[in-house]
Amino acid sequence: MIRAVEASQAVSAPVLAAYRYCETVTGQQARNFAYGIRLLPTPERRAMSALYAFSRRVDDIGDGELPGAVKVERLEDTRALLGRVQAGAVEEDDTDPVAVALAHASGVFPIPLGGLDELIDGVQMDVRGATYETWDDLKVYCRCVAGAIGRLSLGIFGTEPGARGVERAPEYADTLGLALQLTNILRDVREDAEGGRTYLPADDLAKFGCSAGFAGPTPPEGSDFAGLVHFEVRRARALFAEGYRLLPMLDRRSGACVAAMAGIYRRLLDRIERDPEAVLRGRVSLPGREKAYVAVRGLSGLDTRHVSRHTLRGRV
Repeated sequence: MIRAVEASQAVSAPVLAAYRYCETVTGQQARNFAYGIRLLPTPERRAMSALYAFSRRVDDIGDGELPGAVKVERLEDTRALLGRVQAGAVEEDDTDPVAVALAHASGVFPIPLGGLDELIDGVQMDVRGATYETWDDLKVYCRCVAGAIGRLSLGIFGTEPGARGVERAPEYADTLGLALQLTNILRDVREDAEGGRTYLPADDLAKFGCSAGFAGPTPPEGSDFAGLVHFEVRRARALFAEGYRLLPMLDRRSGACVAAMAGIYRRLLDRIERDPEAVLRGRVSLPGREKAYVAVRGLSGLDTRHVSRHTLRGRV
């Protein structure tokens, strides 16, 4: 997917205002992704902010306190709005700034907007209280809520002309999304349990004696909770290793964005691995200075060069 457009055309005042709104949402709510998005050139940064703001709206419906039936109705309203964007039926003076920004971004970049339909499908799984017996089952959900975002983002980033293996770029973007989502699931295991949600596969929970769930700050009695966490960490690391093959296919700024976002989550994974029970005591996070360091490292191209060297040797 070679970059198909030059995004330097003039932007009207209403569209600029819509983008500013989306960038405000991103800056305030994208605690980890904002560090990567800031590294992009202006057109790509605006488009990513529009994508994030729409995705945030969908997530907020799923995570809110409304009754399930109302959530389903709101999600279908949002799907209808997406349909208007896809049909080119959103005017610059529309009262919804997220729709205006997303419509403009999708006219500038070849964004596969069907991925946002997948996101809505995934959030509907949450609303229905879906649980997952196996990793293959959970992957379906992760591909909807995170893999699709990776593929959507690739539509904005594009790929470098002549990059090796570029036909697999969407696959790698999808896999990187899975890695981030599995890290999220591990980080939020207690918070999700308190909200009545269980994401980790039932067969993994049973294997490590954790089927009773995570209602408190300590693991279920007699369980091997650390073993469960380390098992899932290894799975996430394998996904990161595969997904990182995307980096050499991107230009410097897009690669820096992806490396920063993924690097923050890999460091979260390191912390979880060192102290598995920390996820039962509260939300594991990185201080702002460490996130900034990861962003600078991404901009330096260190991660991309590392992946390029090891890909040439047949390993990552």
